[in-house]
Amino acid sequence: MAHLAALSQVSFAAPAGSDTTLRRSAFKIQNISFGDKSWHPALSLDLKSRNTGLKKRLLVCMSVQQASRSKVAVSPLELEDAKEPPLNTYKPKEPYTATIVSVERLVGPNAPGETCHVVIDHGGNVPYWEGQSYGVIPPGENPKKPGAPHNVRLYSIASTRYGDSFDGKTASLCVRRAVYYDPETGKEDPSKSGVCSNFLCNSKPGDKVQITGPSGKIMLLPEDDPNATHIMIATGTGVAPFRGYLRRMFMEDVPTYKFGGLAWLFLGVANNDSLLYDEEFAKYLQDNPDHFRYDKALSREQKNKSGGKMYVQDKIEEYSDEIFKLLDDGAHIYFCGLKGMMPGIQDTLKKVAEQRGEKWDEKLSQLKKKKQWHVEVY
Repeated sequence: MAHLAALSQVSFAAPAGSDTTLRRSAFKIQNISFGDKSWHPALSLDLKSRNTGLKKRLLVCMSVQQASRSKVAVSPLELEDAKEPPLNTYKPKEPYTATIVSVERLVGPNAPGETCHVVIDHGGNVPYWEGQSYGVIPPGENPKKPGAPHNVRLYSIASTRYGDSFDGKTASLCVRRAVYYDPETGKEDPSKSGVCSNFLCNSKPGDKVQITGPSGKIMLLPEDDPNATHIMIATGTGVAPFRGYLRRMFMEDVPTYKFGGLAWLFLGVANNDSLLYDEEFAKYLQDNPDHFRYDKALSREQKNKSGGKMYVQDKIEEYSDEIFKLLDDGAHIYFCGLKGMMPGIQDTLKKVAEQRGEKWDEKLSQLKKKKQWHVEVY
């Protein structure tokens, strides 16, 4: 996500690895200044647990009350100087050895599966821009190539270039633990679990992690027009790059980027317990109602107009007139998440275009030509 005045320590307890045990997390922060005010907190923020109805979400290194009055100072501002994004500073054959700072469970007890927020200390040696990805090489041997390391797994970075501690030394990843359930027994088969996601979600502060990158240019946030419109459509952990955009737009005090446009986030997840960074986004909405919109599609809790499950494409259809007008006016539109999200979205956009008397193929071609169309799916 050091900053403001002095950030002495941020310590989190990592989850114990099962959905049934959640540890208390305490953010230990001292002498942080917001503008001309100082904040000397001694507070503990709980993530969602089975024992409380309160929905406390991860808001790293900031006071909710104070942040609404003053943006957070960031450093080093030299990170703004580069004209081109850093690319592949570290490659798979010579990765960078970074250190795990914290691992936090992001979702509540009724979420299907587990998603974690993983903060990695790269010491300022692997800088990146918002919208890029890191590669992670999990420890161990590649089962298909004995003696060789595992293949690189790419993860969209979920923080700005300054990281969650605003000092340019960390990067955050949003990781869903990949597990496999035997269709016959219904039991989890650990031998088929995702190697890298489980490594990251099981990591403890101080553990080492091999990273590569950064990589990717398609999802970079265009900043030539600070008053542009950005429509962001995410499913699940696909929200990662958009968290970075929104922190840059609304949380951080970046002298060279003063956002005055519209950011509109559509987030699709299974249910309310599956929402990611919800309190962070809700805070932006509260503080910036003229510049931020936030729509959620909860497939297991909401119904679309036909009575079926509510997916992001249903929300897009609901607001299709506005979205198409914004696109006609030059808005950027971004999609990030599982690749299975795109056919339904494309079908919806095609249907809406035809209703408007437009040919979707031609419109899509124009959006791509004008660099308004950004897709990163996996």
